[in-house]
Amino acid sequence: MSVYTTIESDELEDFLSRYSVGKLVEYQGISDGIENTNYFVDTQNGENKRYVLTIFEHHTFEEMQYYLNLMHHLADHQVPSANPVADKEGHYLRTLKHKPTALVERLAGGSIRDTTVAHCEQIGTAMGKMHAAGLSFDAHQANPRGPAWCVQTAEALQQKLPENDLLLLNEEIVFQKSLREAQLPRGVIHADLFRDNVLWHGDQLSGFIDFYYACDDTLLYDLAVTVNDWCCLDDYNLNQEKVNALLKAYHQHRPLQTIEQKYWPAMLRAAALRFWLSRLYDKHFPRPGELVHTKNPDEFKTILSDRVNKQSDYQAYWM
Repeated sequence: MSVYTTIESDELEDFLSRYSVGKLVEYQGISDGIENTNYFVDTQNGENKRYVLTIFEHHTFEEMQYYLNLMHHLADHQVPSANPVADKEGHYLRTLKHKPTALVERLAGGSIRDTTVAHCEQIGTAMGKMHAAGLSFDAHQANPRGPAWCVQTAEALQQKLPENDLLLLNEEIVFQKSLREAQLPRGVIHADLFRDNVLWHGDQLSGFIDFYYACDDTLLYDLAVTVNDWCCLDDYNLNQEKVNALLKAYHQHRPLQTIEQKYWPAMLRAAALRFWLSRLYDKHFPRPGELVHTKNPDEFKTILSDRVNKQSDYQAYWM
């Protein structure tokens, strides 16, 4: 995503020689996002091929095996998603500039900014398929940005925030701690399914990308992350028609349980808290990068405040 690691054409050509993808035509750094280094890569092997090369800045080689095997598992189960490319030895992961690196098929289309009810319905269908397929994936990985991370990050930010922000943050940390024992359905989640991580070809969903926060966690939390981005109005309230369309489509592939309705407002809050914290941390503890794009944390402060103040309203936003 942001370009932290620069590569020269001869380095990339050497890397690609380990794959059956043909010769390098061109490549370009991608400036969106904040976690990994990504390049668009085009090759020629009888026909033009398009890929995304990702250099993982913070994950170990062993951790990346989970993500790439998951991506292949989902693609193999007809979940619309980017499929990693195996090298000539059958491996999805190699090393470039001493960092874990993968080549992934580039899906057709691009991301969208403005969402419709039809978009949300397609997202719900694809998420339902993803969560259902993930139940048969035999590897497991804890959420690196789960409740413990939220507490630690909140502690690191105590001296950085104004009084009103600290009050909201600390009250929400206490509220979320009270919910940790809830026995909600768990499985593989994407954990970052924002609009910029879904590609569209016209009005048709092309696929999910950027699975590098994927982990085992509460499935309802994954829905909340997605709804908080896809179903917002301009003032960050939720659009009930979009929420209902997404949940109903999802329910056809992974039936939602009664207990999940009870905890839905709390999961909306948990999802808003997680991304407010990560954006605050990136703002106050920035990392160097060539094309680093840091997102505004105020958006998710507003979303969290809304979800707290309208909790009873959002309880009713359930199919």
